Amino acid sequence: MKTDYKDNPIDRLFIWFFSRKMAEVAGNKSELAGYAGLVDLSKQIMQGRNSREQQEALAGVLRSLIPSYVLWAIRTLFSPSQRILEWNAWFASRLFTWLVGSCDLQAVEVVGENGQVRTQRSGLHIQKCRYLEESGCVGMCVNLCKLPTQEFFAQEFGFPLTLTPNFEDMSCEMVFGHPAPPLAEEPIYHQPCLVEACALAQPRTPVCPHLRDT
Repeated sequence: MKTDYKDNPIDRLFIWFFSRKMAEVAGNKSELAGYAGLVDLSKQIMQGRNSREQQEALAGVLRSLIPSYVLWAIRTLFSPSQRILEWNAWFASRLFTWLVGSCDLQAVEVVGENGQVRTQRSGLHIQKCRYLEESGCVGMCVNLCKLPTQEFFAQEFGFPLTLTPNFEDMSCEMVFGHPAPPLAEEPIYHQPCLVEACALAQPRTPVCPHLRDT
């Protein structure tokens, strides 16, 4: 059963603002309102772009949300220490529920600056990702969420981040402090379309075509 979300005024404001930035990249508006409009704009961004172009388009949206001088200050003044990474996870668990749904902080193991493994509460378990559930699309999840988000935090903030979606229950694990591996080394690289959920699915292909059309 599809999750029923009751967006409050703040949630709707975030959705509107993010959708406006998406529309600037898509070069068009959506006729749908609210979160459905945001997902519709994601589909528009996919049209006519290969996977790398989709990722670059979304990276541009993310960069437009935060002034460049703020990003520079964060990269310059803050190192990815345990406290900073834990703070990022806590902040994400509070700020992005309108986008991904309910999430919980978790203790995870990461490799520290000294090369030693340490345990810290910089993990985030997204119980059922709203974006994935609404879109039902593997390509949108990977190219318009996972990869650009990982790259954005690594390059613009200087904080390693790995997102690992689960396409069986639509949950997702985020680990701040864990560098993302190359996509080709992840199981997700071999993920087929979600035929019953995705309007763009190609059931005869063994792997979602949006993962490898660079």
